[in-house]
Amino acid sequence: MKALLCKQHGLPETLVVEDIPDLEPGDDEVVVDVHAAAVNFPDTLIIRNLYQFKPELPFSPGGESAGVIAKVGAKVKNVKPGDRVISFTGWGGIAEQVLCKAMQVIPMVPEMDFVTASAFVMTYGTSLHALKDRARLKQGETLCVLGASGGVGLAAIEIGKALGAKVIACASSADKLAVCKEHGADELINYNDEDLKTRIRELTGGKGADVIYDPVGGQYAEPALRSIAWRGRYLVVGFANGEIPKIPLNLALLKGCAIVGVFWGDFGKREPMNLMMDLKTLIGWFNEGTIKPHIADTYPLARGAEAIRALMDRKVSGKVVVTMERPA
Repeated sequence: MKALLCKQHGLPETLVVEDIPDLEPGDDEVVVDVHAAAVNFPDTLIIRNLYQFKPELPFSPGGESAGVIAKVGAKVKNVKPGDRVISFTGWGGIAEQVLCKAMQVIPMVPEMDFVTASAFVMTYGTSLHALKDRARLKQGETLCVLGASGGVGLAAIEIGKALGAKVIACASSADKLAVCKEHGADELINYNDEDLKTRIRELTGGKGADVIYDPVGGQYAEPALRSIAWRGRYLVVGFANGEIPKIPLNLALLKGCAIVGVFWGDFGKREPMNLMMDLKTLIGWFNEGTIKPHIADTYPLARGAEAIRALMDRKVSGKVVVTMERPA
């Protein structure tokens, strides 16, 4: 099998595609023939040894993928060879095969193609956990999404609307904001051209946003927090900007607000039944047409490093997916 390998920590250009032995499952594991693997922001970190999880070298990036079960371990009962599944493994997905625990796969929705399926779990899972569980977003509240044109940002827009919120999308260009509008955003802020704090207050009649969803960090974190409503919830989702902001904690006191961490990867490990309930909700919304991943581009495995570079350089609205060019 071929795999995109990280053999030394570094930028995407250090990744190589090589042949490695086919995989074999342990008793509670499955091997999936991967058809498509989505690229997510953690992939840009894990190859540089900057992520919370640090696999041993060499490894393949790619935390979510979709394909067909090839082999199952002796104790596996929930899936069988030939089943079409979505895998969420943390890493290992950008390869022709991925090894998973049996509980790390779920059946694909029949209406999903492999590319769409590969781009579904991490972004929507993160955003539903953030908005429903961590923020307790209520119908009629205002949700402000930073980095709104990215994968988790667009998912947050769609889920916010599904939960009955008014959604303000913030991004860095008119083109990115147009994508946000297509996915249901009610109001738009270009934070390259407009003052973020002032515009959030204007769009909320001076009240501020009830929930701020921040996967970006960096320079916009503090002005966003300054525009939060009384008893608001500020969701710390990630740091795509590359800078972890230092927040003046007196703002939390003055606003009576909560600064809430969102770590979906550990949530899934610690609360697997709650994760499965969330995935059931998301699949229902997909079947209803309420949510749909925005696929910006696809890359063959041979160009997998380019896909990671495109995301790292923030040239992407939605998701990019690496395909294995297998028969459908």
